[in-house]
Amino acid sequence: MTSPSERKFKRNYKKLLQHLDLKGLRPKTIEAYSRAIRRIGDYFDHEIDDLSKQQLMDYFTDLLASHSWSAVKLDLYGLKFYYTHVLEKTWVNVDLIKPPKAQRLPDIVTVEEAKHLFMTTHKLSYRVFYFTLYSLGLRLGEGLRLQVGDIDAVRQRVHIRDSKGNKDRLVPLPDATRDVLRRFWSIHRNPVLLFPNRHDGLRGAQDATSPLDRGGIQITLRKVAEECGIKKRLPHTLCATATPPI
Repeated sequence: MTSPSERKFKRNYKKLLQHLDLKGLRPKTIEAYSRAIRRIGDYFDHEIDDLSKQQLMDYFTDLLASHSWSAVKLDLYGLKFYYTHVLEKTWVNVDLIKPPKAQRLPDIVTVEEAKHLFMTTHKLSYRVFYFTLYSLGLRLGEGLRLQVGDIDAVRQRVHIRDSKGNKDRLVPLPDATRDVLRRFWSIHRNPVLLFPNRHDGLRGAQDATSPLDRGGIQITLRKVAEECGIKKRLPHTLCATATPPI
């Protein structure tokens, strides 16, 4: 039987989802904030509308024991959003938790390492995708969102949409990348997606409406990097420094 507090929580959670959509936040942010409220709701038996400082300290202490500071920060921001927009209360505990500031230099994949990684990747679609990320200096999500119409071979540039900060940008298109993408497209011929999923094989790729699987790309990249002896972190981008041959 559903308790009154749980019913109230569900109503407010529905309002939260509406506010998140209307604020135009990115899908990842919406999922992170909604997950935060679900997690906090479970922790406090759905009674989260008037949390005390001690309750917040207890929650975030327990959360930090099993999660990273990134999760702590997202839950904190999600709760602040909930109090501000759903409950319409002044958020006074914003300075309660202060994740440590860290500035990390990105791992740079050398030309030789990249060449080795490409040649060790046996699946053509993944090999071309990794090469494109490297040569254009893209994040994984930016590469997955690439469409055929984003490639301007005449002006030798690529339109990168919805990049970090919800901003678009143009990046130079090297001749080698243009030629590789042209040959790759001639194989799958999807009219929209540059990297269509291959769930239904080559024939299905032409009619696919979704890109390559993000999880499969990440898992394969880690395996190939391990096989190549590359110990650098490669989850978001290959950090291009030059355009190597494929």
